[in-house]
This record gives sequence, C-alpha cells and structure tokens, in this order.
Amino acid sequence: MSELSERFETHDPGEKKMAEKIRCDACPVMCYIADGRTGACDRYGNVGGRIVRCDPLTILEHTEEAGGAVTPFLAEGEDWNGGLVNSGRRFVSGIGAGTTYPDYKPAPFIVSQEVEGVDLVTVVTEGIFSYCGAKVKIDTDRHLGDETALVRAGGEVIGHVSTAEYGSQMLSLGGVHHLTGGSKAEGRATCDALLALCNKEPVELSIDGGVDVVVQAGKAPVIDGRPEHRMRVGCGSATIGMFATQWKDLVDEVVVVDDHITGVVSEHQAGKVLGWQDTGIRILGRRSTPGRYFKVSEPGLGWGGTTISDPLQILGEWNPKKGARPGLSLLMVSTTGEQFAYFELDGDLKPVEKPFPERLRKSVDLIEDNCEPALCTVLFVGGAGGSLRAGVTENPVNLTRSVHGLQTYVTVGGAPVYVWPGGGIMLMVDVMRTPDNSFGYVPTPALVAPIEFTLRRDDYEKLGGYVSEIRTVEDVVARGGEYLNPRRGAGAPGVNPWPPLATLRNAPGRQR
Repeated sequence: MSELSERFETHDPGEKKMAEKIRCDACPVMCYIADGRTGACDRYGNVGGRIVRCDPLTILEHTEEAGGAVTPFLAEGEDWNGGLVNSGRRFVSGIGAGTTYPDYKPAPFIVSQEVEGVDLVTVVTEGIFSYCGAKVKIDTDRHLGDETALVRAGGEVIGHVSTAEYGSQMLSLGGVHHLTGGSKAEGRATCDALLALCNKEPVELSIDGGVDVVVQAGKAPVIDGRPEHRMRVGCGSATIGMFATQWKDLVDEVVVVDDHITGVVSEHQAGKVLGWQDTGIRILGRRSTPGRYFKVSEPGLGWGGTTISDPLQILGEWNPKKGARPGLSLLMVSTTGEQFAYFELDGDLKPVEKPFPERLRKSVDLIEDNCEPALCTVLFVGGAGGSLRAGVTENPVNLTRSVHGLQTYVTVGGAPVYVWPGGGIMLMVDVMRTPDNSFGYVPTPALVAPIEFTLRRDDYEKLGGYVSEIRTVEDVVARGGEYLNPRRGAGAPGVNPWPPLATLRNAPGRQR
C-alpha cells in the first residue's frame, strides 16, 4: 500500500525523480502510486502506468427463470448448465465502477437499456460519503445501555445508543462528526467499523455503562459473550393479551415479567374478559392501567430485560381479602419464554416454588415459538450530495427533484433504498440486500458506496444529463470503463426486483 500523497515530496520541473509514480485522482487523497502497487484505499492501483480499479465492475443479471429478480451474472470459468448463457437483462451496478471525483466529469457509466419497450438509462457511480453512518437494529430483550450512552469501537467513540424499539435495541453509528469532526483515531475507528458493518462483517462494540456486543448484519448478536437466540414476543401486557386463553383454567395467576410493561393476567383486560378471578396479588412497581406495571426493575440482562434473577422480588404481600388463599397457583414467565417458574402459596400466603407442571409446558413453549430469531440489521445511511449528483447532470438540483418526484429510481448495488422526504437525497439501504463487499473507503476518511440512478431516457434528457456519454450494456461489458474495469457477477438471488418498470411507468405526469 502506498503512503498518502501528503507524505510525498513533489518535484519541480527538471528535478530528478526518485521513483516513477503516477497520481490517482479518484478521491481527494490523491495518492502517488508506484507501478504494481495500490493506493491507500486498496481500490485503485498502478498497472503499467495506468490507474486501474482493482475491484471488478459488478454486473447483475435479471432472469425470468428467477421470477424476475436480480441474480448473479455468469462469469467466465463457471460451470455451464446447458442453458442459454447471459440471456437475461443485465444491470450495471456501481460496485467497482469508480467515482466522479474531482466532480467535474460525468459518472463512470451511463448505460442505456430497453426493457419491455421502455428505454431506460442507469447512471452508475461510486459515491464518496463523508456524510454517512449506520443505523443498527439489535433484536434482543437485554438492556444494552442507557439511551444516548456512547458506543465505542477500539476504544474510540463512534456513535450512541438510540431509542429502543419493540423488542429491539437501536444504535446510531458514524456520521460526519465522528468521521471528520474528532481526532484522527476517532475518524479511523469510525470508518473501519462502518466499513466492516456495511460489508456484513462482525464488529465488537462496547457501550459506556452497558455491555460489550458483537454485531454482524444477518447474524444474532453476542452480548457479553453470550449469543442471543430470540427477541421477545411482546411486552408483558401484549404477551398476556396473546396467550391468556392458553392459561385459563390451568393456573390461578400469571405474571409476565418485562422491563417495560409487566403484565398480570387477573387484573388485565384480557383476563377480565375471560372471567379471571382476583388473586390478591401485589406487584412492586408503578401501576399504569389494570394489569400493566412500569418500573418493576431497572433494565438489565435478567428476566424480561430486567436485573431480576429471582422473579419473586417484584411481589409484595398477598391480600386474602382480594382472593389470596393457600394453594393458589402462580406462573411467572419472561417475554421470551426463556425464564419461567411455578409457585403455590403456602399457609402463610408465601409463594413456594414447585416442580414445573406439564400442563403449563405447552403455553411456555408457545411463547418461545412466537419469538422471532434474534438478528442484527444494519442500514447504511448516506446523503447523495452535490458532487455525486454532478456526475448525473450539470444542474444537480434537477436530480434531487426527479428522485423526489418519483421519476428517478435509486438503488445501491442493485438494492432498493428508502429515500427520506425533505431536502437532498438522503437514502437508507439494508446492507443484506447488497452484494458482498459492496462498500469501500477512502482514508479522508469516508465510505465509498455504489449508487445507481435509473430513469426513462427522455426524462434523463430533460434532466440535462450527459446524453453524449450514454453507452449500451453490451459496450460496457465489452470495453469496461475509464479504469480498465474487469467485471464480475454478484448479487442476492431472488431479493431485489429490477428494473422498477411499474414505478417508472407510473411516475407523476405519466399516462397510467
């Protein structure tokens, strides 16, 4: 790997050079690269005196046999199954395409293709995203850390804990303030963590005042060394609403322990509708509505995301005037069904644990069966700024208006994105829908992500696009691009339908 350009001494005209190196202009770092070496990003190299994009251009293929989904392109050397090779539609992705930097030039590939009688243009590039980050959804009932707690990678702050959602903990990572607004170490740690997460690799994070967690897109989280298996079926109240009928006539009382809302079936509306008798139970927590209690415990790694290891500690004295009696049966269970216990009141109205009865086993198993597998979801979030848009049209705001007007369809490595309302092109994509190793970096630091803009050819002309740069897919496959791109096939079969003909045909102002 070469050093950054700032570390090289430049040579005045006529001076003897110590080594023959050429300067790469694919990003702001502007590395000087010797023959046979790569730049600081490992994405561009000097091959025989020319800058070459080291990662191959990725071409996705759309086949009717796969139900109209994007499937891997058959590369040379792969086994042939006897069918027609490369007979489907091809989609040139931004992966391996190269960038528009230094931003005065058109996108590396502007590709035309006719699909079902519609003449489409796809503008393909790799964007350099300093303004980017990742939203991470971690399915778990465990408490990872307090809201706004700092999240660290390699000891450096790279984000914070966001608001908890239903059965999931949320992290907000990256952003320009961590990438470029802090120390060099913070920027590098943030860039490294974001790159690994977006490329579906595991990253170990530590949360101030909380846990250590290993996060990997598409995999279960590992919290303090313990793999998670399932997310909760719901809060304690929701669990009672779903399964109260399973417990009727089998047990006198059920308490579903939960950090957020602990449920008590005899008091809950579901229990009342079913004719449940009062039991005289008392919960040590803040009563919200009948059968629903807040703050029975601090958040933690115990029962239902609490700090509780003994569920009896949330119970107060039983009231005989309201139904408590010796022999009354009690089931206590967590919102994942992982923890459960059975008790009966003794002569002093104290709960005593008993062997778990088989009659209740089915109901506990049903809670577990209804818990979905724990999973980490990583969403790449980035803003497509003026420099990137300038590679599409000479008047960048026209592209923004076209995207928000639903005339232009945006993808990242062929994967559909969500575009936020409001100004600019702020997009969000599930990295699991992108081909492997779709993301790169430049050591400014910033992430590099593929991005494609697809629209009708006549709309592209009206946009003020670079019409003279339009090429056919066949020409791209045959000749590559500015950086002598090799090509490869990749993708997630059956995941990303393309092209979005219904979207483009039904865009505002079009005949439906």
